[in-house]
Amino acid sequence: MNGLLKDARDLAAGLRKELGDNAGGPEVLVCPPFLALEAVHQILAGSPIRLGAQDVHWEAKGAFTGEVSPAMLQEVGVAAVIVGHSERRHVMGETNEMVNRKLKACLAANLQPILCIGELLEERNMGVTREVVERQISKGLDGLTPDEVARLVLAYEPVWAIGTGKTATPRQAEEVHHYVRKLITQRAGEAVGQGIRILYGGSVSPDNVKELMAEEDIDGALVGGASLKVDSFVKIARYKS
Repeated sequence: MNGLLKDARDLAAGLRKELGDNAGGPEVLVCPPFLALEAVHQILAGSPIRLGAQDVHWEAKGAFTGEVSPAMLQEVGVAAVIVGHSERRHVMGETNEMVNRKLKACLAANLQPILCIGELLEERNMGVTREVVERQISKGLDGLTPDEVARLVLAYEPVWAIGTGKTATPRQAEEVHHYVRKLITQRAGEAVGQGIRILYGGSVSPDNVKELMAEEDIDGALVGGASLKVDSFVKIARYKS
């Protein structure tokens, strides 16, 4: 919930200018607030930068005041949706069961879900990080086939590292990513487990992205505050250069 419509337009235009010819670079996706989706879609049309949304409701329509359906998102060019972000879980009270329903709704509508998982600081201090992410994955993916799981992107975001300036060390992040890949392999098979993309989110910046991305099981970044400025986001997208 940052910026107004002009800010979203300016950011999208800046990203298109810098990353509009991103041949050979990483896939780039931006997820502006709902009210900016159509404007950003118009600016990014014809570019390789994909458009995503920050949340979605699981019902197609009905008396769900304030919610947004998969079809509404598709109508403004959305291709992917963040599901189960830590703030939705821990600030808005979203449960694993709600996350599961949203994942199924996205898949049914051919929207790519980006499933967020991660532990609170007290959970890490208690040594139960693996139990937390295993529960989030098990309940979140309940009822999904291996082919459906293969259509997901996962994002590990330790809640204690979001917006705090604290970042999991590359080794800490890799340990969880490796474990998550193992869980997906057990659930959906070797091909899906090895092929699924697992992003890291948690105070990713131009200063730490290169060492994070050097880890074997970290496939990309779910960028937070650094995505609000063209310069910092572009540096992250171009971390190899």
